[in-house]
Amino acid sequence: MDIDLSGKAAIVTGGSLGIGKAIALELAKSGVKVAIVARRKDVLEQAAGDISTETGNQVLGISADVNDRESVATMVATAVRELGSADILVNSAGFVGGMVKGEITEASEDDLTVDLSTKLFGAFRCAKAVAPHMKERGWGRIINIGGMSGRSSGNISGMRNAALAHFTKTLADQLGQYGINANCIHPGQTITERSEPMYVEQAEREGTTVGALKEKISRGIGIRKIVTAQELAYVAVFLASPLSVSLNGEIISAGGGAIGAYFP
Repeated sequence: MDIDLSGKAAIVTGGSLGIGKAIALELAKSGVKVAIVARRKDVLEQAAGDISTETGNQVLGISADVNDRESVATMVATAVRELGSADILVNSAGFVGGMVKGEITEASEDDLTVDLSTKLFGAFRCAKAVAPHMKERGWGRIINIGGMSGRSSGNISGMRNAALAHFTKTLADQLGQYGINANCIHPGQTITERSEPMYVEQAEREGTTVGALKEKISRGIGIRKIVTAQELAYVAVFLASPLSVSLNGEIISAGGGAIGAYFP
């Protein structure tokens, strides 16, 4: 079952690093013309060049801020003009793990506002800008990248992922009739180029080694390993394809299976 998406065009926010970059790469490997979106031009241009060189496909880097409605509108217009369409939208912009993780007494309202504006409202702004183009073509795929903190307590920023799941289902109900499917992926612990420094910092904090820390984390995962960004990207590529037509408004946990967690 080969997934050939030749002729499709995608916008991937947060596409210069981490999960977003991995998804952009796998989409490009499947024949998709890709616009990756981020704020930092240097990192963006490097990522676009890397993906284009590896895949031989058209990859466009667009500097934009998903916190700003006009910036998003300009970004989508540029992507459609340069790529010819916007068939797939992957909303992956957001601060890894969220900015507000501590106790409520120490929590910053300003940080939480930025968290929600970037990930939740950013997805809203991008979907709102892209939907008319998808409706005109009678086909589209919207994939929101959430996080498992939306299904557990303790991380205040996790509310953005819970809200993103609700938003995904609303999009699915409204847009499904136009051939547009919307689904949400909740990553768990994921190995990316950005995760290693975080593991080093955590290991030092806990007085252990990175290897021992990863082994400890893996014991709580059904497959007994931490999922890589590439492995998670495979899920996104399937959801971006016509083969995923039966999935709409679904919340897919892609962390290898958290032991003891059950969501009927």
